[in-house]
Amino acid sequence: MRLLLAVFLLALSTLSQAEIKTRSIPYQSPDGTRMIGYLAYDDAIKGPRPGVVVVHEWWGLNDYAKRRARDLAALGYSALAIDMYGEGKNTEHPKDAMAFMQAATQNSAAASARFQAGLELLKQQPQTNPDKLAAIGYCFGGGVVLDAARRGVPLAGVVSFHGALATDTPATPGSVKARILVEHGAKDSMVTAQNVSAFKAEMDKAGADYRFVSLEGAKHGFTNPDADRLSHGDHGGPDIGYNKAADESSWADMRAFLKKVFG
Repeated sequence: MRLLLAVFLLALSTLSQAEIKTRSIPYQSPDGTRMIGYLAYDDAIKGPRPGVVVVHEWWGLNDYAKRRARDLAALGYSALAIDMYGEGKNTEHPKDAMAFMQAATQNSAAASARFQAGLELLKQQPQTNPDKLAAIGYCFGGGVVLDAARRGVPLAGVVSFHGALATDTPATPGSVKARILVEHGAKDSMVTAQNVSAFKAEMDKAGADYRFVSLEGAKHGFTNPDADRLSHGDHGGPDIGYNKAADESSWADMRAFLKKVFG
């Protein structure tokens, strides 16, 4: 009986000591811009584990993107929320967000290089298995990870949550190596029905392994609990909104997807 109690107390002590570790990591993009990544992992897990890049919404590398990195760490992954704007900058005003996004994407090669720099940083972490990598993105970040898949970046999978579907560089037959999961709000006014149809036709033509999920009643930004607050104010928009059911459903889809692609 005493032995069982001792084992129980030891296990309880181990669980209480385990926690999600986080740290900010400065790094540099090929264009010389100083970036700041946010790494999260569970220190109770020993050795390398699959790594997941998180790409932020058009708001920038804010607390929401960092929270998603911690959520992934709690699932057993090494997660890095990367910086696509530089200096970790972020905003809550759509005018500023639009300016940040346009500056980051005006040169597609530079934008691709910034994503790649973040991916390489994740691969370098001792908690990451560099042979098992995926990427998820939200809004602007959803478009970023889909473009990475279009370019044939060697990822096991990518997940887009209420992401941009249009692109200037469509996939070509055989170019997409990663499996793709798209979680889209059926009431998303920022992504048109034409965008959806064009995306599906593009993926079909490219022979991509993809799944497109349309979530009933969900607007753009449906995963972010701050979306309702950010949709109001003196700026008068944008048309976004949180949807708890869609948030939970899409996250469950992602969990199953990552488990499948990582084997």
